[in-house]
Amino acid sequence: MRAAIFTLDTGAYKAKAESAAATALKRMLEHIGFEVRAAGVLPEEKDVLSSVIKQLSDNRSVDLILTTGSVGYRSRDCAPDALMETADRLLPGIPEALRAYNIRYSKKVILDRSAAGIRNRTLIINLPESAKTAKEDMEYILPEVVEVVESLSL
Repeated sequence: MRAAIFTLDTGAYKAKAESAAATALKRMLEHIGFEVRAAGVLPEEKDVLSSVIKQLSDNRSVDLILTTGSVGYRSRDCAPDALMETADRLLPGIPEALRAYNIRYSKKVILDRSAAGIRNRTLIINLPESAKTAKEDMEYILPEVVEVVESLSL
């Protein structure tokens, strides 16, 4: 199983900074046998993320693309828009389950616009920017993510 992880943060991208969320997710995925082929920070630009999603999924370079950050209501929060624009099919149950899971910690989760979907045979999921929350969310849905990735790879 092959994965890519990208944090959307224009400031961190310009500063060439690393992402704590991407690092935590990379460690988790590698621990269960994923090969993380790409991980990094991208600017908060819908066209950039859409292009990356298309390239990786159309070339079948990865089976899973995770994004962190840029999932809110501000005009620059573009991760859900890029995902919905590029996905062949949406999987609304994933972000619904994560919002339900996270509401116990903060009502601010009602402002989260995260999405999940499939392009070709690649699963794509938007996660929050916080390393702690992204890691906890991924742990919560990990069995289902592995199931989807494995079934799409058949």
